[in-house]
This record gives sequence, C-alpha cells and structure tokens, in this order.
Amino acid sequence: MDRDPFKEYIKQSEPSKRDKGYAWHTAIGLQAVDGLRTSEYLIDTAIKNIEGDISIDEAQELLDSYYEENPKSDMGDRTEEADKVAVRIAKILSEKAFSFTPNEYISVHKKLFEGIYEHAGKLRDYNITKKEWVLNGETVLYGSASELRATLEYDFAEEKKFSYKNLTMEENIHHLAVFVSGLWQIHAFREGNTRTTAVFFIKYLRTLGFDATNDIFAENAWFFRNALVRANYNDLKKGVHETTEYLELFLRNLLLDEKNELHNRSMHISRMFEREVDIESAEVDIESVKVDIRNKLLSFSGKITEKTINHAMEIFVKCGKDGCFGRAIVEEVTGLKSSGASKLIKLLLDSDVINPVSGHGKGKYQFR
Repeated sequence: MDRDPFKEYIKQSEPSKRDKGYAWHTAIGLQAVDGLRTSEYLIDTAIKNIEGDISIDEAQELLDSYYEENPKSDMGDRTEEADKVAVRIAKILSEKAFSFTPNEYISVHKKLFEGIYEHAGKLRDYNITKKEWVLNGETVLYGSASELRATLEYDFAEEKKFSYKNLTMEENIHHLAVFVSGLWQIHAFREGNTRTTAVFFIKYLRTLGFDATNDIFAENAWFFRNALVRANYNDLKKGVHETTEYLELFLRNLLLDEKNELHNRSMHISRMFEREVDIESAEVDIESVKVDIRNKLLSFSGKITEKTINHAMEIFVKCGKDGCFGRAIVEEVTGLKSSGASKLIKLLLDSDVINPVSGHGKGKYQFR
C-alpha cells in the first residue's frame, strides 16, 4: 500500500468515519503478519465505505465480483486472500455483537477464511512447527492437536473466572498479555491463527472498556506476532526465557496511547546469546533480509507481483549479501530472458534493493 488515507479518518471527530477508518486501517495492516499486501482496488472500495457511499456488505460484494471477473494468473499471488480477509476483518470490527467463548473464536476464523482455506473454522488435526525469524529459525511448541478443544475451553474458563477488580493498569496489561499469548500459542488452526487471534482480542478488549481505535495494530502487526512468539519460547541453555515484556510495550501503546518504540530487532534472541551472532552468515538472517527485500519492493510499487519478489529472493539466496552478480546470473537463476533480466535489475536498483559495484567488471551488483 503506497498511500495511507486512513490516518486522516482515525483523527476525525465524526464517529462513524473514525470507527470505519480504524476498522479498515487495522484490517489492512494485519495482513502484514503473513507478509501480505492488499490491492489499490481494496483501498478505493474501503474509502467508499468510510465516506458512506456503500455499505460494508456492498464493499464485500464488489470485491467478490472483482475477483470473479479478474481471476489471478499467478498462483503465488496472495493479494486476493489479503483483500478478502481485510474486508471481512473490517466487517467484524464494525459489528457490536460478541461472545467470549471458544465457539466465537472458531467462528471468527471461519468468517475470515471461508472460501480461502478449506479448513476454515476447523481445528487442526495434526501437530505443527514453524521456523521463526525472531528465534533464529527455531519454533514455538504449539498446542497438541489431540487437546486443542480442551485447551481452548480451559483458557477461556480461566479468563472468565479472572477478576480485574482493584488491579493497577500495569497489572491489567500484564494479565492481558499472558492471556492473548496463551490463546495464540494453542495455534488452533492450520493457518490464519495470528489474524484470528488479533481480531478476537480487539473485540474482547472492547468488552473490557478499551477503545483501542488507533494505528498500533495497523502499523505494528509483525511486531505483535514476534512478541507473541517471544512470550512462548524458552531455551534455558542459552539463557532465553519466555517474556511478555514486548507484548506489554505493544499493549501500552495500544491501550494507553504511549509512544514506546517497537523494533523487531530488539526481540531477536541473538541479543540474549553470550556471543554475538554473525547476522549476515546466520541462516535466520536470510529470512530477515528477505523481509527487507519484500518491504522495499512493495513500498516502491503496490503493483509488484509475488513472482517478481520470488525472483529477487532467488537471486539473493544464490549470491548472498556479499556476492556480486550480473545479468547472466539473473537469467540463470530466474529463467528470465535477457530483456526480462534487465528489467528486473533496473527495478531492484530503483527500489534500493541492490546497488552497482566496481572492480568486478561492468554491470555488476550487490544486495544492499
């Protein structure tokens, strides 16, 4: 998304536009937890809804019709998923109805991903692991597939019994961080857990009297996910302990409008090691640089395709950060013709992903 028209709506005094602006801003920003970006068409549709020209249901219908008429040609392009999930999040956040139950949590997943994931609204039936950048490629231990329903019911029952009476705000925030990190750690679904948890948590916060209509979720979605990861990981041999401190910083900004700096790098477990990790040679940093490449390309143009991003990743994996390359290597790695390879190199230069280098012959480049 190259433009951000939603901030002006969040600041508006007119409640209807402010609330819609917040819902859309959050809905679009949350796609970042899975590295997804929405289309310009969605943004234009969202603005029509905020301005009162169309209802949220009409916005959803327009979006569905748009993708029926413009089916994706690149199977790796997840823009349609991002758009459809965003409009559904905006709709849920605009609704007043809410029940604090496991069934409501599962229902949110179904509403967000029906027609996108075949397992929408279904608890996973196998155990999972996920390599995490913030953990140097290690994984959180997620809930056992055979115990998901029981674990959900236990967590919800415990939260229902909990009393916030007479607690300080610091204590409230700490407890909320523990609750949401525990709910996320269950990882009840195959995919879409963070977006589901975020939407459900926002709705729950409202029942506790928190407005939370600011841009914290929208602009720090990846920080939120990494903070959830750090709240659920231990490696005692390396002195790494699960901590909610980062989630609490996030929540203080969200709920108290504080201005704590939220940097993903500060959460990386390499900071906990006795010796400094060589970030450039560590496998995990490959993922970090990939994220940076993706962000630079998408910031340069909202029309960048997943195929183009994947080509850039392929070149980086081949050459690394220190290796230099020219058009021949680009052709070899990506399978592009000479003209396509030249266009890709120009795009990478213009978006500050690579820079030209001297001393290796004409037309040689390195990743920044």
